[in-house]
Amino acid sequence: MTVKSSYAPGQFCWTDLMTTDPAAAKAFYTTLFGWRAEETPYPGGAYTMFQTREHDVAGLGGQPPEESSRGIPPHWNVYISVDDAEAVSAKAVSLGATLHAPAFDVMDSGRMAILADPTGAVFFLWQPRKHIGATLWGEPGAPSWFELQTTDPEKAKAFYTALFGWSTGGDATYGEWIVNGEHVGGVLKIDPSWGPVPPNWSAYFTVENADATVAKVRELGGKVYIPPKEIGSGGRFAVLSDPQGAQFSVYEEKRR
Repeated sequence: MTVKSSYAPGQFCWTDLMTTDPAAAKAFYTTLFGWRAEETPYPGGAYTMFQTREHDVAGLGGQPPEESSRGIPPHWNVYISVDDAEAVSAKAVSLGATLHAPAFDVMDSGRMAILADPTGAVFFLWQPRKHIGATLWGEPGAPSWFELQTTDPEKAKAFYTALFGWSTGGDATYGEWIVNGEHVGGVLKIDPSWGPVPPNWSAYFTVENADATVAKVRELGGKVYIPPKEIGSGGRFAVLSDPQGAQFSVYEEKRR
C-alpha cells in the first residue's frame, strides 16, 4: 500500500465531491468502491469522510445552493497541498488566477482557499493541520490521478508551473503534470465536439477491474462516457458519472 503521512507543497493531496443529493451519492460510492462513510455534522450540514482499509481517501459535502442556481453540476474538487494558503493565493492572483474564497480555517483540520486558474478551472489550496489529505494513494479505492480539461493547455501549463514549480511532460495530444519527479496528473484540451464543457479538474480512482466497475456503475444508475480503454502500456481507464451527474474516472493498473 502507498500510505501517506504528509505531502510536499505542490502535491495533489485530496479530492471531495460537492453534490445535490449527499445521501444518494453516499450510497452510490460506498457500494461502488466499498468505501466506509463517516459523517461529521456542522452547522447547516455535514461532511462525509470516505475511507478504505481505515484510510481517508475522499470527502463528500452538499453542493452550495449558489452553485446549483448558476447551473454548475455536482463535481469532484481537486486540492493541492501548500505551506501558506494566503501567500500562494496572492501569487496565484498575480499570475492571473481569480480568487473565489480567501484562505479560511476548516475547524482544526487545516486552511483552505478556492481559486480559478486563468483558463477558468477551479482548484483548491490546502494548508494542512490535523488533516493532511488522503492517507492512501494509488491503491484500489484511492485517488491516483488528477486531470485538467481546459480550452488553453499552454496557458494552463505556464500558470501551474510558475505557481507550484511543476514540470510538464506527455505530448501535444495529452500533457502530464510532474511533481517532484512523479507523474501525477494530466492536461487535455477541450474538444468543441464535447459540447459546452467548461475548464475543469477531475479525479481518477484506482480499481482492481475496470470492466467490473463500469458494469456496477450502470447497475447503480450512473453513466458511462468512455468505456474501459487501453492507455499506453500502463493500464486501462474509463470515464463515468454518478447518478447526480458528477463525472469521475477510474484506472486499472496493468498487472506485471
